[in-house]
Amino acid sequence: MKTRLMSVVVVIAVVLLTAVASFGHGHKDPKKVGILLVAFGSSEASAQVSFDNLDAKVKKAYPGIPVRWAYTSSIIRHKLAKQGKQLDSPEVALARMMDEKFTHVAVQSLHTIGGEEYHDLRKTVGGFKVMGAFQKIILGYPLMSTQEDMAKVVDAVMGIIPEKRNKNEAVVLMGHGTPHPSNAFYAALMFQLQLKDPNIFVGTVEGYPGIDEVRDLVLKKKIKKAWLVPLMSVAGDHAKNDMAGDEDDSWKSILTAAGIQCTPILKGTAEYDSFADIWVSHLQGPLSHF
Repeated sequence: MKTRLMSVVVVIAVVLLTAVASFGHGHKDPKKVGILLVAFGSSEASAQVSFDNLDAKVKKAYPGIPVRWAYTSSIIRHKLAKQGKQLDSPEVALARMMDEKFTHVAVQSLHTIGGEEYHDLRKTVGGFKVMGAFQKIILGYPLMSTQEDMAKVVDAVMGIIPEKRNKNEAVVLMGHGTPHPSNAFYAALMFQLQLKDPNIFVGTVEGYPGIDEVRDLVLKKKIKKAWLVPLMSVAGDHAKNDMAGDEDDSWKSILTAAGIQCTPILKGTAEYDSFADIWVSHLQGPLSHF
């Protein structure tokens, strides 16, 4: 944490010095709009299809506007660096965009909810805004931030349920979870999904409800089969190991031990157009102010 904080401070200091030097020339750079897509990230090669889908959709929706990427996870960035792939942090990506003379930047969060990672990103964007690093820099909302978003996500979930699933079988969605108060979005989503289908459940890896609560709810309904679906943009490590892995503490193993047959689906939400379109639509807000 201290290392990350120090790197952020250094980057911001460099940007500030650059900004001061630029402003000292007494002129404004010509308008140059850019988009920065910010995800938690993934080191799983198979997860790249989710990011490719989002990248293609953003470029199609906003042709002519350069698109850059950043990952908030330092662990993921370090893993990728060992593989010879360089991904910037949001701080470094924004510093580079300033160096490239971008004047207006729309930063789009690719997180599912406004948890800790999203609020860290808000602080970063706020820092660049205070410095006057750009003429305008605006952050777009994550996947679920309003009731309108929630309704769209409910429809998107209903649209990806396997056709061969019977109504008496459960669909268990795995969210990431967060200590942040926004974790409540997961329980709210389950409530609204169950108004459509009472056998859809939402749990989290690092929040509430967890797999134990979900298991008990499924058992209470005497359900014998469950479809396991990631509620994350990518089907990365959490989906492959925590959800569908063979270890005793995976969701598949825990539910199987309780007598519930499991069928995992390893496909991130950003692979589906219905989910990706929600993220892309959130860019309209920031871009409309440029």
